[in-house]
Amino acid sequence: MQLHLGLQELLKPHLIMCSLKCWSLRALFLLMMCRSMQISKAEGKGEILPPTIQKIIKGYNKYLRPFFDNGPVSVGMSLDIASIDTISEINMDYTATIFLRQRWTDERLCFDGNKSLSLDGRLVEMLWVPDTFIVDSKKSFLHDITVENRLIRIYPNGTVLYALRITATVACSMDLTKYPMDKQTCTLQLESWGYNINDVMFYWTRGNDSVRGLDTLQLAQYTVEDHFTSVSEAVYETGRYPKLVFHFELKRNILYFILETYVPSILLVVLSWVSFWISQSSVPARICIGVTTVLTMTTLMMGARTSLPHANCFIKAIDVYLGICFSFIFGALLEYAVAHFCTLHRLRSKEIPKDDDEEAEEERNGVLAAVTNSCSTPDNINKINSDRSSKTNTDRKREGSKHSGYASLMSVMKRLFCIFDCFHVKNPYHIDNYARFSFPLSFIIINVLYWVYYLYF
Repeated sequence: MQLHLGLQELLKPHLIMCSLKCWSLRALFLLMMCRSMQISKAEGKGEILPPTIQKIIKGYNKYLRPFFDNGPVSVGMSLDIASIDTISEINMDYTATIFLRQRWTDERLCFDGNKSLSLDGRLVEMLWVPDTFIVDSKKSFLHDITVENRLIRIYPNGTVLYALRITATVACSMDLTKYPMDKQTCTLQLESWGYNINDVMFYWTRGNDSVRGLDTLQLAQYTVEDHFTSVSEAVYETGRYPKLVFHFELKRNILYFILETYVPSILLVVLSWVSFWISQSSVPARICIGVTTVLTMTTLMMGARTSLPHANCFIKAIDVYLGICFSFIFGALLEYAVAHFCTLHRLRSKEIPKDDDEEAEEERNGVLAAVTNSCSTPDNINKINSDRSSKTNTDRKREGSKHSGYASLMSVMKRLFCIFDCFHVKNPYHIDNYARFSFPLSFIIINVLYWVYYLYF
């Protein structure tokens, strides 16, 4: 035990010296690391802000627009339509991804050289940029994968190119009266939020060619027929602001709706006409066809409205056509009801005994004979002659006018009886024969009028 304690006392100075050397080595390593970090930071700053950029940014005030005291700054715009994702009739809007490019000149950013400087998009926070916004935008966002999709490029003469990739949902007022044979004109409006026309002026860099990408764009239900640009001003209570408008006309592709709605509805109407060739005695068969086609048409009408606004004041073309088809199908069902009623009525009339018919005929003949005899008795004849001799010429004229009035009334009554007699069906089985001809003919005529009106007017 005493030997062990003695060894510890002898080795204690050596242990202290070793620990001091370790601490000195650690301190030296930390100093070297700090020095290397300072050097790397200095080099990094030199890479981010080279002398040319440092010279440009020195004394630059991003809160003041270019030409602050020398008139408005002109900002040129151009667009690339990358895609139009959705066009919603229910919400009356469309969603598009666009590349927005803005170009202006800032005399404070001029530098010596003949090459442009492409800077990191995050440096845009150090420069003045226009406060452009999309007027009818419901929601929009700037893409940030993998970094924010922004481009900033400075030319030696001070021209600045600023590009963005934006996805925006923009409102579009639609007229669905001729749906699905309609054409919709939507707009994309760009305005300045805070700078009025005395500060900023907007213009399209290449006129109508400033917007590209629509010629190669493929849409699900639409075809881009025409597009053009315009320059205008937005007037608010706070002043007049510059505005650029891009108009594009969309025509709906009708082939989908022909296959989905129009052809099935036409086939249902034709199916309802099959009952005209079925015997009237086959009540279950004809009723089954009529009710089935009515219910199927109702389901088709409900399905056609699912992709449309539920509450609006539009009477759409597809609603008109489905209403016409439903009317023909329901009319075919009513035709059988009328034909069946007339057949039963005729059968009941045949069951009346002949003796009753003869008695009724004798009664009618007796009434007519009594009226004739009462009008032809001698007393009546003498009375009429005496009355005629006592009348004056004026009374005769009045009586003549009365007789002419009675005659005209009788002629009108005869014509009405003739018209009613035309609608009288002597044989109820002929009703189906009339329907076989009248229903298809009227349906074809109405179809011709429908398509001519909605396609050419």
